[in-house]
Amino acid sequence: MSTKAKNDGLFCELYWGTTRNEVWSFDAEQPRVLAAQDETAPLPLYGFTLPEEPYLLAERTEHGYRVFIPPAARIERSRRGEAFRPVPDAELQRTGDRAWVELTQEDQLRLCEGELSLHLAPSVAGKRPAALGLKDFGWLGMVAILFLSLPVGFLLAGPSPERMAESNARALTQARELEQAERKRLGVDTPARPLSPEAARPDAGTRTLPANLGVQ
Repeated sequence: MSTKAKNDGLFCELYWGTTRNEVWSFDAEQPRVLAAQDETAPLPLYGFTLPEEPYLLAERTEHGYRVFIPPAARIERSRRGEAFRPVPDAELQRTGDRAWVELTQEDQLRLCEGELSLHLAPSVAGKRPAALGLKDFGWLGMVAILFLSLPVGFLLAGPSPERMAESNARALTQARELEQAERKRLGVDTPARPLSPEAARPDAGTRTLPANLGVQ
């Protein structure tokens, strides 16, 4: 039987009540997921009753993953994002004394035992990005040309020295007009009359004599 699954991996989340405690992701190069109550196991699964260790929890199939249910666990399914519902016994498959269900791309499974729950869903771990095609290179080239043309266009369309001089002269004229309007508003727009020679003569000022000198 072919083991090439349509999804790319398996994503596992361990919850204690509503609190997520651990997260694991297994890529397409790991066709079997082994669990044990051991930190060195690929999936350290404490709190679940496992008949043996390591316990084969999931293996890849043609359509997704075959998930084996621990003997004391309850199995629930959520399809297309709906609420989790118990999986009826009639939908369980068996291989020997092991019960299992199929996990496809449209499903999420939840194994529950006590306050613990293990969520299993398809994952994209290990997915390699597709190589760039000719169309992608064409778009990249157009973006690069546009990016490089912006500074060149700015330099060509920028103001010339003549325009800058005209702009400066216009700004100075407007400043003078504003200054004249402000002086007129303050009543100081009449030019001041020059001082007469007498008025312009400097004042001798006041001299202070020493205390030991008398005034005749």
